[in-house]
Amino acid sequence: MLVRKFSAVFLSMVICLSGALPSYVFAQEGQKEKKPRKRQETRDVYKSWLENDVPYIITEEERKAFKALKTDDEREQFIENFWLRRDPDPDTEENEYREEYYRRIAYANEHFTSGIPGWKTDRGRIYIMFGPPDSKESHPSGGSYQRPWYEGGGTTSTFPFEIWWYRHIDGVGDGIEIEFVDPTMSGEYRIARSPEEKDALLYVPNAGLTLAEELGLSTKADRPFFQGGPFAQRDGALYGTRAQDQPFERLQRLADLQRPPKVKFGDLATKASDPIIDFDVLPLAVRTDFLKLGDKDVVTFFTLQLEHQDLAFKNLGGVHQATVNVFGKIRSIAGKSPGILADTAISTPRYTDETLPIGLKQRSAYQNNVILPPGHYKIDLYAQDVNSGKRGVVHHSFIVPRYDPEQLSTSSIFIADRIEPLDNSRVTAGMFIIGRNKVVPKISQSFKPNQPLGVFLQIYNAKIDQTTLKPDITVEYIITKDGNEIKRIKEDGKNGISELDGQQLVAGRMLPIEDLTPGNYKVVVKITDNVAQTSISPEADFKVIPQ
Repeated sequence: MLVRKFSAVFLSMVICLSGALPSYVFAQEGQKEKKPRKRQETRDVYKSWLENDVPYIITEEERKAFKALKTDDEREQFIENFWLRRDPDPDTEENEYREEYYRRIAYANEHFTSGIPGWKTDRGRIYIMFGPPDSKESHPSGGSYQRPWYEGGGTTSTFPFEIWWYRHIDGVGDGIEIEFVDPTMSGEYRIARSPEEKDALLYVPNAGLTLAEELGLSTKADRPFFQGGPFAQRDGALYGTRAQDQPFERLQRLADLQRPPKVKFGDLATKASDPIIDFDVLPLAVRTDFLKLGDKDVVTFFTLQLEHQDLAFKNLGGVHQATVNVFGKIRSIAGKSPGILADTAISTPRYTDETLPIGLKQRSAYQNNVILPPGHYKIDLYAQDVNSGKRGVVHHSFIVPRYDPEQLSTSSIFIADRIEPLDNSRVTAGMFIIGRNKVVPKISQSFKPNQPLGVFLQIYNAKIDQTTLKPDITVEYIITKDGNEIKRIKEDGKNGISELDGQQLVAGRMLPIEDLTPGNYKVVVKITDNVAQTSISPEADFKVIPQ
C-alpha cells in the first residue's frame, strides 16, 4: 500500500472547499510573498488543523503532543501518523477513516448549518464523531405531543426536536438515545439534558400536564428538579421512568459523548508513531536479526531490552515484580503495513525483599518475529511501564537481506548473552528459540571479561560432498581489534551447539574473553566450503567493558 502523505496545508484546503473551515487566501504560483507572512500562514494552517479539522476526535494526549512539536516536519509526520493510526485497512491505498471523516464534515455543513457552520452544532459534532444514527425520530415543527409513559404521559406541545438512536457506540454503550431540541426555533438543535427541554408549555400554568399532575399527585414545579426516581407524586411520572433517564445516567452519557472516539489500535498504538511526549521517559534498546526462510521470505527477529533499574516494581505481599506493555508496528518504505506486534505484557522475574537489590541490576528481554520479504522497513516500538506510567518509543529502520539461492551465505550473527542447546523433549516454539537452541541476544553487545561471548548463526547453500553425501564446512572464530587478530578458535562441531554435517548447518559457541582488555572488538566468523572451495567471513562488533 502506498499511503498518500497529505500535508496539513492540502488537508485544510480540502476542508475549505467543503465549507468546514474559513477560507484561506494562498499566493498564486509565481507571486512573491514575504517570509514572515509565509511562516504565519503555515502556523495558521497547523492551528486550524488542530482547532477546526480534528477537535472532536483528537485525544487530549495527542493535543498536548502536537502543541509540543517544534518543527513543521514534526507536525507533518504527526498528522500523517494521526490518520494512519485510525486507518481501518492500512493495506489499501485509501485511508477510509479519513475520507469518511471529511465526508461527515461536508454532510454536517450541508444539513445542520443554522447561523453557525453545521460542523460546530451539537448534531454536527455527534454525526462527525459517531456517524449516522441507526434510527431517527424527527419532529421538525414540534407541536402536539403525546408523552410516552416514561416521560409521565399526558399531552403537551413541544419545540422542534429529534431523537437519534445508536445500537452501539464504543466507549459509551449499547442502545444509546440522544435527544436534540431547537428551543429558539432557529434550526440550531442542542443536546437535551432533560426530556423537559422540548416541552414548550413547561412554564405555562395548568397546560401540558402529565398524568400524575392531572390526578393531583404531582405539580409542574417538581419536574425540572426531580427527574426520574420511584416516587410518582414527586416527579410527575405516574408509572416510573427508565434507568437511562435518571439524572446521573444522563450526565454520564453526555460526558461519554464528549470524549473522542477510541483509536483503532488502542492506547499503545496511539503513541507508537508519535514523538516522546513525556519528560519521564522509559529507556529502550532494540535490535533486529534475520534468518532465511525459503527462497523469498526472511524471518525477522525483534529483540527489546529493558533495564530493571528503569522499571517500577510493585510489592504484592513481599513479592516484587514489574510489568511493561509493548506494541509495535512495521511499515515498509513504500508505506505498506506488513505486520503488527500486538500489545504484549512483559513481566520481570519475581523478587523477594532480599533478592530485589540483585534483581534491580539485571535486565529483561522480549522477542518477537515477523516473516518479511527483502526490502527496507521501519518499526515503531512503544513500551509503557504499567506501575509508573513511564513510556518510551523507538523508531528503528532496518533492511531485510535478499539471499542468493546458490551462493554460500549466513544468517545474522547473533551476539548472544546466552546460548543453550535444547534436547528433543524441550524443542518448542517461543521467544529466543531457534531450532534446537535457545539464543538470547545481547542488545548492548557489551561484555565484561568474566562473561563469555555468545556467537550463533545459520549457514546456507553449502555444497554436498558426493562421497559422503554431507557438506564439508570449516568454521573459525577470529577476534580482532583495530584490524589485528587477537585470537582464533576453530569449530570442531562437538560443543553441543554447532551442527556442521546435517541439512541445517548451525555454528555457535560461547567464546571466553577473560584475557581481553576493555575496548572495541570484532568477531569474524570465517566459513569455508571445502567442496566448492569458497569462503565467506561475516563479522559483528562487540565491546569489552571494565569488570
